[in-house]
Amino acid sequence: MTDLRIQTVCDDAAVHDWRYVHNLIIPGDVLSLEDVRARTGRNRMEVAHLDDVLVGCTTMRPPTSDNGATATVIARVLPEYRRRGFGTRLYEHALSHARTLDAQAIETVVLASNPDGLRFAEQRGFVELERYLLREGDTVPWIDLRLA
Repeated sequence: MTDLRIQTVCDDAAVHDWRYVHNLIIPGDVLSLEDVRARTGRNRMEVAHLDDVLVGCTTMRPPTSDNGATATVIARVLPEYRRRGFGTRLYEHALSHARTLDAQAIETVVLASNPDGLRFAEQRGFVELERYLLREGDTVPWIDLRLA
């Protein structure tokens, strides 16, 4: 497989790339640059490039005592790069980092309008916990899933 370069979001270019992927895949929860920068202080966020071409991003929310030592692992791949193994590589990369932090449980979250993402999670052993709307007026639910 071609060399996929995964790098931590630690500079403006990576912030812009991560934001682009997120906002394209999650159009109902558009994030500003300031929102993304704030998240980098709480989460491990990465972007993935195939040569110089942006392919996707990851988010790993670390386990804490407040969340029952549960890590949340999210892998997003741009539509034109799906079904080529990149999602699996991104997911496994973020998952391995979560496990180094002694996560007792692994969860993910998928927007219900993203059937590819839901199928991807279910194929890796995630089971649905709940569906909910993020804000009043939203019509597409988020789905929280836990690795069985």
